[in-house]
Amino acid sequence: MKTLKDIEISGKRLLIRVDFNVPLDSQQRITDDSRIQAVLPTLEYALNQKAKIIVASHLGRPKGKVAPEFSLKPAAERLSVLLKHPVQMADDCIGKSVQALVEAMNFGDILMLENLRFHPEEEKNEAAFAKAIASLCDVYVNDAFAVSHRANASVEAITRFAPLSVSGFLLKNEIDYFNKAMTTPEHPVAAIIGGAKVSTKLAALENMLQCMDKIIIGGAMANTFLRSMGIPTGNSLVENDLIDTAAAILKKASEKGVRFYLPVDAVVADRPEVTAISAVVPVQEIPTDQMILDIGPATSLLYAEALHGIRTVIWNGPMGVFEMAPFSKGTYDMVDHVIASGAISIVGGGDTDAAIHRSGKADQITYISTGGGAFLELLEGKHLPGIMALDKSL
Repeated sequence: MKTLKDIEISGKRLLIRVDFNVPLDSQQRITDDSRIQAVLPTLEYALNQKAKIIVASHLGRPKGKVAPEFSLKPAAERLSVLLKHPVQMADDCIGKSVQALVEAMNFGDILMLENLRFHPEEEKNEAAFAKAIASLCDVYVNDAFAVSHRANASVEAITRFAPLSVSGFLLKNEIDYFNKAMTTPEHPVAAIIGGAKVSTKLAALENMLQCMDKIIIGGAMANTFLRSMGIPTGNSLVENDLIDTAAAILKKASEKGVRFYLPVDAVVADRPEVTAISAVVPVQEIPTDQMILDIGPATSLLYAEALHGIRTVIWNGPMGVFEMAPFSKGTYDMVDHVIASGAISIVGGGDTDAAIHRSGKADQITYISTGGGAFLELLEGKHLPGIMALDKSL
């Protein structure tokens, strides 16, 4: 994958597509700027090369209309602080006023365009809109992995009109680390898959059966697998229509020699609330009026042993309702187990990302992906439109 380091960018107009879809509080203040920080290496490199930098992003779901609460102004202000460099804010992302701002830029200037999704053409991947954005630049840089699974105008169609299209450093890192986990991993390799539903991870599980040595299951999705083995799960969330599918996955794993791990005990309560009375029980003894809300200590120990000797770990999805203290231990223990394994660890998914950051041990994980949906689609073996578009443009 060609990056902006592989071309001459000094004095060029760079349109850098980033993902500044950051969370805001009621006062329009950013509560987590990690997505902005993730692209700083790309922006700092472009600054040092004396390029003219035009930053483009979306924020939220304004549904193709101008909505002040989805303005990128807070992101521009935070970026200015992080870069220690002024960032000018445009009032739109296309049009004569934006063109005038770009023409007035000096080398080393940064201009942030207003929310791309204020225009319905962005999500419709319309060519005319993409061409209008592309007209602002000499080089298009995709550094927005988190939206590269979307065929949006600023991600896919734009590569057909920009004079030159390359990737930023964040996008390159995302693909490189994913390849280390799935395409050319150091074996033995294990996948830790959690979350609520088998349905959202079904394609990923089936694809990972082709390349994993071990698959470790947690979260509510484990309940469907337990039911497929004839184990009652009380009031736990179960996808009844996927019980047979879960059984088929277990059978296929056995046939391929992939070791498949499921919980042996669980933390249960009558409802997912902090005030609920919880208990630890073997999975064969889940009370009919209780629900599984976390893996238990015996399962945590089993999973730690399963990771012993593993060289590569890929993790997507928490082990339980980690947002609530009574049901968080399984997920936080898993963070410790992954770190203790000494394996190359690649983590993706918003909930897993949040849990690792809350644990205070994010710096001990090899790589944390910035993409949720994009990461999952790679796990499923899909080709991302944004990546394919870059490849075709070369």
